[in-house]
Amino acid sequence: MSYPLDDTHDPKLKSWVESANDPATDFPVQNLPFCVADRAEEPGETDPRICVAIGDQLLDLLEVSSAGLLGADDGDIAMALQFETLDDLASLPTDDRRRLRMRLVELLTDKSDDLRSDEELVGVALFPRAGAELLLPFEVRDYTDFYASVYHATNVGSMFRPDNPILPNYKWLPVGYHGRASSIVISGSPVRRPMGQLLPGATIEDGPPAFGPCKLMDYELEVGFYVGRGNELGRSIPIDKAEEHIFGLCLVNDWSARDIQKWEYQPLGPFLAKSFATSVSPFVVPLEALTPYRCRAMERSSDDPRPLPHLTGDMDRETGGIDLKLEVLLASAEMRKKGIDPIRLSSGNLKDMYWTIAQMLTHHSSNGCNMRPGDLLASGTVSGPKRESRGCLLELTWDGDPFANPPVSKPGSARTPLKLPTGEERKFLADGDEVILRGYCERDGFRRVGFGECRGVVLPAGD
Repeated sequence: MSYPLDDTHDPKLKSWVESANDPATDFPVQNLPFCVADRAEEPGETDPRICVAIGDQLLDLLEVSSAGLLGADDGDIAMALQFETLDDLASLPTDDRRRLRMRLVELLTDKSDDLRSDEELVGVALFPRAGAELLLPFEVRDYTDFYASVYHATNVGSMFRPDNPILPNYKWLPVGYHGRASSIVISGSPVRRPMGQLLPGATIEDGPPAFGPCKLMDYELEVGFYVGRGNELGRSIPIDKAEEHIFGLCLVNDWSARDIQKWEYQPLGPFLAKSFATSVSPFVVPLEALTPYRCRAMERSSDDPRPLPHLTGDMDRETGGIDLKLEVLLASAEMRKKGIDPIRLSSGNLKDMYWTIAQMLTHHSSNGCNMRPGDLLASGTVSGPKRESRGCLLELTWDGDPFANPPVSKPGSARTPLKLPTGEERKFLADGDEVILRGYCERDGFRRVGFGECRGVVLPAGD
């Protein structure tokens, strides 16, 4: 399924929260992404509250619910809003979540006085987003990272297997691995350069590994989605029901230690090269808000196999994909010191992914694996067909191009560094670098809907 267009998507809607009417805002009334903010007033205390973002403000939903503005029949919603994460809210039936969204849009539009007229409540429930401490929106107990971009897979495969970049299974199933949930951190958290085993040369023949700080630190531009309602152990989620189990989307930076990864990933795949940190944005854009930006899934080559029947349904819908524009920016410590704005390194789009979010979720559960509310699934690096759309430095600074016509002749190891405004150069990340991910959807006839930012600064390796 995909959610239908309804009154909440009307581009003519205006909010009495004036900042939400700014055409450049990520958070118009048509969006209302969820987040969790700590509203504690005393040092050492915590008071997490479920909120939605509206313009440059946050709205505390517990305060709104406690005032009786969500309706007498919404007891389950009111109960879910009393918790400190989105887990219980996300697990509610789809109709309940849609009803909550419609009511919140109604309360925040300029045609309704139900909330706006209560000045005392507004003074308590509505507060500035700037300076608010935003927390992880879910208690993430499981995290799976996919490899859903055929462009990314082909680029990386070409570096290490130039004669066979795409393995036979890639176009038959969404490849993924089980990541580490405990090291998921909220945007703005610093990320320490990991330690690990590093080879002194290209292969073990050049000498044994040594233990030390990662030298090839990288980011990965990804989109994540959180599971809402789960499934029972032993029962899979069918492709035509998958989106009913997806609560919303966020931005993900799955930091990677490329030199550690190169040594450890065979035969079982990523381990310590990925588990040291994964950054997520604080705002969860509900799938319902993205209805105007749905599109067909990526068109596959006529030579590619058709997915097996349990993964096929999403390919035949006009709304299998999502037209979500993404970009990566970087600011070195020297740039920030000199007051130089971050520079854009690359831009991509989620619609260029070979596998859709529904296919990823269905495949994950197809063996009977039980998904739970708050489980995080990430797309893998979002890369496109052009060099400027590559979603990590491993690809972006690489001089090879398997999609060039004709292909370039440079060896796969050749790299051209990125030049920063300060004269600095980067093939991989340096200590002090800040990586910023952004995402937004836009389409003629609808309001722009944004995802906020996902930020992280690289700190030097510890002991």
